[in-house]
Amino acid sequence: QVQLVESGGGSVQAGGSLRLSCAVFGYTYSRYYMGWFRQAPGKEREGVATVSNDGDTWYLGSVRGRFTISQDNAKNTLYLQIYSLKPEDTAMYYCAADPRRFTSYNNYDPKRYNYWGQGTQVTVSS
Repeated sequence: QVQLVESGGGSVQAGGSLRLSCAVFGYTYSRYYMGWFRQAPGKEREGVATVSNDGDTWYLGSVRGRFTISQDNAKNTLYLQIYSLKPEDTAMYYCAADPRRFTSYNNYDPKRYNYWGQGTQVTVSS
């Protein structure tokens, strides 16, 4: 059974930094997309950053240069390093995994992903 457990969220002032972690349990597929998504109140869930087993990364335009996705395969952990936080980054952040199933959904589309964590809240005050 695949389990994803996020941690590292918190309340910070604008300009601050956070590192989110996602511990992955029970994922045995050799191919994957792993991603970070966020959902603000009243808004749809959106992709923030993804990484594939090939090492290819994708970033949402508004976070490129401030967010960095990385993975430690030895620790089965996915990270999202966030710098220069802005109030508009406030959201619940989720990690997700997909074994690169054959689907028409892009790697940044939440609908592609079938394994999700419970989320970690990031709140940025101005």
